[in-house]
Amino acid sequence: MASFVDTLRSVYSFLFTRPQKEQLVAEYVVREHHRGRPLAEILEDPYVTNRCTPDQIRRVLERPELIHALGDDVSEL
Repeated sequence: MASFVDTLRSVYSFLFTRPQKEQLVAEYVVREHHRGRPLAEILEDPYVTNRCTPDQIRRVLERPELIHALGDDVSEL
């Protein structure tokens, strides 16, 4: 039988995790950028637009690891 704390943790765990879809899109953006593609072009890819809403894309672009990986290209948007 699960304890009360375990039950609360499982019920509210979504508050402390990032959606996997956004994580996969962030990894895709970094990978494509390292291949030499401009960020604006990557954000128009069907892989990105079919998986994320504009709000989700904004959240992806606010991730510290993405900002660090992309550098100045993020500030140009």
